[in-house]
Amino acid sequence: MGRAHEVRAKAMAATAAARSALFMRASKEIYMAAKSGVPDPDSNLALRSAIEKWKSQHVTKDVIERAIQKAKGGSAESYEEGRYEFFGPGGSLLIIDTLTDNTNRALVNVRTTVTKKGGHMGSVIFNFTETGVLVFNGNNRDEVEETLILSDVDVREVTEEDGVIEVLVEPSAFAQARDVLSGMGITEFETAEITFLANDPIEITDPEDKRKFDELIDMLDELEDVQNVYHNVK
Repeated sequence: MGRAHEVRAKAMAATAAARSALFMRASKEIYMAAKSGVPDPDSNLALRSAIEKWKSQHVTKDVIERAIQKAKGGSAESYEEGRYEFFGPGGSLLIIDTLTDNTNRALVNVRTTVTKKGGHMGSVIFNFTETGVLVFNGNNRDEVEETLILSDVDVREVTEEDGVIEVLVEPSAFAQARDVLSGMGITEFETAEITFLANDPIEITDPEDKRKFDELIDMLDELEDVQNVYHNVK
């Protein structure tokens, strides 16, 4: 389909540990979004966006509700955001976001994990473009694009393949695009998030480098402080 299809988050975690980490990431982000304003998605855009993002990754309703209730209960727990950039195996480039109660632990664990697979820190973010991505079932690509444009949504691209539509928009237009799509009756998304897309995705052809990269992604998925991983590998 499009580039977003190549880097969008996994629908289901490959291991129990990764699934547990997925739920933890969702819980922390939803909790922080709920604390940032009114803990009601109808009145809190950040919370609504977080819920939609994690629902599209099959995070359960119970996990979402517990995180909101925790914020409503006045918990003093807090997390800090971090962003780290790396060169990885096989020419891969990675942006790794953390959300943690211990920034030193987060950095050490992320850096150690990448280094074990032959990577090192470096500036790579200029190789990516921040983009709002919405993916959903549909076969009315032209209607979707026309409606978004007529609604003054800053659209980058709308594609359709095998009954799945992918909409790419400017990050600032993400909430507006989702609201317009909801007005068209589109409320279930396979992906609904603001992410980083690689400007020039690559394929890792060397089997050893490919093994190292795949193992690295799995290891990062299981780190408790890692919130998002963006890369340039198809």
